[in-house]
Amino acid sequence: MTDVVDSDELLRRIQRSRTCAREELLACRARSADLSQTDPDGARDAHVRGLAYEAVVRVLDEIVTPGRSTDGD
Repeated sequence: MTDVVDSDELLRRIQRSRTCAREELLACRARSADLSQTDPDGARDAHVRGLAYEAVVRVLDEIVTPGRSTDGD
């Protein structure tokens, strides 16, 4: 059986997901910076993960506030 989710709950879930993705993005950026001198491979991995989270944040931002972000961000 599938649960029915109203639009307000869906929006709350998307916003929580967006917040989580932003936190992960910041953590990846910090990890990449921390490892840049001592572990280039680890820094590169953290950078790539950060790029993935950045894409997720952009998509969720566009869902919540369409047209707000631009390509030049």
